[in-house]
Amino acid sequence: MIALLGLGFYGCMPINRFERNVQIPQNKWFYSFTPEISFDITDTTSLYNVFVNLRHTDAYAYRNIWLEIETRRPADSLFQKERFELNLQQPDGQWMGTGYADIWEVRHPLFSGIQFKRSGTYTVRLRQIMRDDPLAHVMNAGIRVEKINQ
Repeated sequence: MIALLGLGFYGCMPINRFERNVQIPQNKWFYSFTPEISFDITDTTSLYNVFVNLRHTDAYAYRNIWLEIETRRPADSLFQKERFELNLQQPDGQWMGTGYADIWEVRHPLFSGIQFKRSGTYTVRLRQIMRDDPLAHVMNAGIRVEKINQ
């Protein structure tokens, strides 16, 4: 009974973090595959950090990945495009992020301390724009949004 009451209370608490990662089919990211992630913002007075997440194997062939990130705000019909370089290795060749066995995950800030001006649904599309099509050994790509506690 106490556990159920705890779950009911937890269900009423505001969510201060959103994260969604999309699996790359067969770990081969084709140009045509563009994960699309939507999230809702209700609090336009708070500040947020937005991150790009990427999971890859240690067989990934490059030190970085170039992404085209498209964003659409609530009530907008068009996406805004931006190129973004995500470094995956340190200068000494060590993978960045956290690793387990041959899998590595990196979370990189896209926006820090931003304030969303409109409430509603925001949509982000991720597209790899490297030379390889498909880009091998990429497992997941995603977005994380965290409300900054003030």
